[in-house]
Amino acid sequence: MISITDRAADELKALLERKNAEPGRGLRLGVKKGGCAGWQYVMEIGEPEVGDEVLDLAGARLIVAADSTSKLDGCRVDYVDDLSDSGFRIDNPNAARSCGCGTSFETAAEPTPEPEDCGKS
Repeated sequence: MISITDRAADELKALLERKNAEPGRGLRLGVKKGGCAGWQYVMEIGEPEVGDEVLDLAGARLIVAADSTSKLDGCRVDYVDDLSDSGFRIDNPNAARSCGCGTSFETAAEPTPEPEDCGKS
């Protein structure tokens, strides 16, 4: 199960409102091969696809891509706003290691695809 901080839920609700998002849309999370650690997070405002897990938490909708649930199980979605960057962040307990930029990770349980350079995906 994925969790979301109150701050991230508030930011997501505000983002959906600013974008006049249709009912049923939310923050769709997934992973794909890429990044410097092997797996790269993918986040977008979208609708559920067949097989996706839909979670309504703290008044915000998270949609977990069907092919990414095992790599995102137990994750916590947060929102940070600091001097160098702001946005949604994923705290992933499944990550055996993460890259320095925080957008990609490697799991201990599965073979990692061939890594790429950070920022090139």
